[in-house]
Amino acid sequence: MIVTLCASCGLGRAGFAAPLRTALATEGLAAQVTTVDCMSGCTRPSTCAFRAPGKTAYLFGDLTEADLPDLLTFARHYEASPDGTLTDARVLGGLRMKAIARIPG
Repeated sequence: MIVTLCASCGLGRAGFAAPLRTALATEGLAAQVTTVDCMSGCTRPSTCAFRAPGKTAYLFGDLTEADLPDLLTFARHYEASPDGTLTDARVLGGLRMKAIARIPG
């Protein structure tokens, strides 16, 4: 999976990509964490996207460092899903209220 973090938003400027990368690796999740200059989610910063070939892509916003555990939970469920669809978003805790978009794969 590819995880992309907005570098222009607060989390991106604070270097959140590094702890996110480390946490995903510690969980044994195969993820490439990247940053981009702007994800155009300025009305709901900080933004982060998850995508993988053949899977639904997700964009989350209004993220803080406190969302790291929920991001890891999402990543585990996303990796386990054959098409990226989650049947029950309640397992994501507060992250489910921070979803901006779900883009079919």
